[in-house]
Amino acid sequence: MRTVLKRPDFRLLFGGLFFSMSAESILLLALAIWAKDLTGSDGMAGAAILAVVAPMTLAPMIGFLVDRFRRKQFLVSALLISAVGLSPLLFIVDRDDLWILYAVAVGYGLSFISVSAALNGLIKEVVPEHLLAEANGALQTVRQGLRLIAPLIGAGLYTITKGWGLAVAGICSFLLAATIIYFLRVPEDKPIRTESRWLTEVTAGISHLIHTPSLRRAIIGSVCAITVFGFSESVFFAFVDQGLHRPPTFLAVIISVEGIGGLLGGLTASKVVNRYGEITTMALGMAFLFPFFVTSMYPTLWLVFPTAVMGGLGLPWVVVGLMTLMQRVTPGPIMGRVSSAMEALISGPQALSIALGAILVEQLPFRVLLAFCSIVCAISGLYLWAGRALSIPVPVAPLGAEQATP
Repeated sequence: MRTVLKRPDFRLLFGGLFFSMSAESILLLALAIWAKDLTGSDGMAGAAILAVVAPMTLAPMIGFLVDRFRRKQFLVSALLISAVGLSPLLFIVDRDDLWILYAVAVGYGLSFISVSAALNGLIKEVVPEHLLAEANGALQTVRQGLRLIAPLIGAGLYTITKGWGLAVAGICSFLLAATIIYFLRVPEDKPIRTESRWLTEVTAGISHLIHTPSLRRAIIGSVCAITVFGFSESVFFAFVDQGLHRPPTFLAVIISVEGIGGLLGGLTASKVVNRYGEITTMALGMAFLFPFFVTSMYPTLWLVFPTAVMGGLGLPWVVVGLMTLMQRVTPGPIMGRVSSAMEALISGPQALSIALGAILVEQLPFRVLLAFCSIVCAISGLYLWAGRALSIPVPVAPLGAEQATP
């Protein structure tokens, strides 16, 4: 991580993204807690997360739009729009205003796709290939480190302010992120617009994912696992309520404990990728996630907290492996479409699983649902492990060969 942070251009991008990721970490769970508090329903809490994820089915079209602009310009604009889009949260008073929360969540989902697609393209412009895993690991370290405190801050802000504090914190964070990244100086050529048919252009990202064996294996394995993660969004509200007999805000405590492992995972992910390859790293990450689902069937804190740390460690390995593989094997001109297509292929099933989980959590015992999650997580990890030869370790530049850019 120290090598990539020596680069002034990446440090500036890193600083801006710190504030953007802070807003994400504070808002996502807090919106679900807000919905739960307004309605008293675990399903409605899960539906708030569904509202964020559902717009990702539009990702291919958004990726097409991202690829028609310079990355930095688009990223700054998306962050500014994100700040404005949170302002309606200031007008929520009671359950009758729940539609405002869901509308903002949908807009935030669209913003998330746009920011992610532009960011993946910008990272490839700023960082050389042999430092991609290190750059992704650095970002995941911050993202997971924020999980130690951000969910608690979000829950605390909601408890103290009943919501308006969340909006103010999110708006300020996105504005700071846009301001810092605006000063990033990165040479970008104006995107060349081809004469291909519109449908061909829009589906170029999906075509690249399907016809690249390593990406195809990684995506299929990820879809299985992340579908389970979506399914569990509502289940864990029931787990906290019915299993641990705690208020819904206690879920923020569990996520913060996961953040301890996530911090370790972010710090070590690039080394694992460089030594074993991206797909192997993803498979090992799944192996660390599996115990968390198993022990959650037996709700005791002395089991949940240690395995939450293990699961937190595994998640960055999955994410860094997937992001690095995608960035490494994807040509720059179609990065936005490939990134967005990947979001759609993962988040589409996730959205459906969140919806299904919101329904089933009201009908079935949460232990039955967690048992299903455990089985799918295990199958996903084994599938990825079987395809580990498709991605080889990433060559690392000799010590001293990488110099900080002026």
